[in-house]
Amino acid sequence: MKKLLVILMILIMIFPTAACAKKEEINLGTSGVNLGFKIGVVTGTVSQGEEEYRAAESVKVKYGDQVILQTYPDKFMDEQETTISNILSIANDPDVKAIVICQAVPGTSAAIDKVREIRSDILIVAAVPGEAPDTIAPKADVVLQGDELGMGVSIIEQAQKLGAKTFVHYSFPRHMSYPLLAARRDIFKTECEKRGIAFVDATAPD
Repeated sequence: MKKLLVILMILIMIFPTAACAKKEEINLGTSGVNLGFKIGVVTGTVSQGEEEYRAAESVKVKYGDQVILQTYPDKFMDEQETTISNILSIANDPDVKAIVICQAVPGTSAAIDKVREIRSDILIVAAVPGEAPDTIAPKADVVLQGDELGMGVSIIEQAQKLGAKTFVHYSFPRHMSYPLLAARRDIFKTECEKRGIAFVDATAPD
């Protein structure tokens, strides 16, 4: 939640001159600040990621109609066309100057391509991407991703310090289709073998 709020505050600071340009009367939210532009925010639904969704809602309350909310579908792996359509619908508003997509699930790169066809002026931030780095990086203006591969080492190091004898990796097929998450799982396994920790790969329901 904090990450999404920080991203949005940075974007608000990026366009200082625009804030004086717009004079139309719109709902400014509890802030009472006229940004002079709109920001689109795309998150999962409550069932997919309540924290991100609630963070976006809180920004919407603060800035009113200047923030446009959209969600990607729960079954986003099978409904990438819906993800593309939802993101494109934000870009159709000429007052939108930035779109934050968190999480940037599969289909985001294709959606960005569609946005670029009609709008070259929109800043696009892709957070926690579910696509390969070399796929999403050339598309978005900013990509925010934790060091998943580094965590493959650091988590096992910490587990060893805590005296763990067995490390259980719980995930599900959809997440394991993400290249970075699959690579991190492989690093977990390798690091466990190095340190004499039993590695158990468990599959959980999606």
